[in-house]
Amino acid sequence: MFSKSKINEPAPKSEDPAKPAAADAAPKPAAPAPSSEFKASAPKAKPPASVLSSDLHISGNLKTTGDIQVEGTVEGDIRAHLLTVGENATIRGEVIADDVVVNGRIVGRVRGLKVRLTSTARVEGDIIHKTIAIESGAHFEGSVQRQDDPLSAGAKKAAPAPAAKPAPAAKPAGNGS
Repeated sequence: MFSKSKINEPAPKSEDPAKPAAADAAPKPAAPAPSSEFKASAPKAKPPASVLSSDLHISGNLKTTGDIQVEGTVEGDIRAHLLTVGENATIRGEVIADDVVVNGRIVGRVRGLKVRLTSTARVEGDIIHKTIAIESGAHFEGSVQRQDDPLSAGAKKAAPAPAAKPAPAAKPAGNGS
């Protein structure tokens, strides 16, 4: 390990004695510049949404960290960052996404941080959301439930736990009588 550090040290030190004050200022901006170029490229290079065309019929589950725009038919569950359901699209299965925009039809549960049903939307199933918007004209059959973390699968299991808490609360009430 000592030999590796000695190999790396001579090149910077040879520049440092020539320009002690200027070298300290110059290498610092020079080093972050290439790093920031590479770092800036990676986050900005977001892939475009995957589009499932209107003549496409998929039987199976879809999972991505990116965006999906469905114009065709999907029979299966979908998990994505942003899901846009086209006006003529049909999804039969559970939808889980950070943002869900429904212009078409979903038959199944919808779980999302932001859920928006446009005037052409038709949803048959429960919606579990953090925020929801339903435009006039949207057709919706099911229940709506607000949760702080609707994307977690265990959120529904947390509901029975509060039901168990009232039983112990009844015991202290009996002792207080």
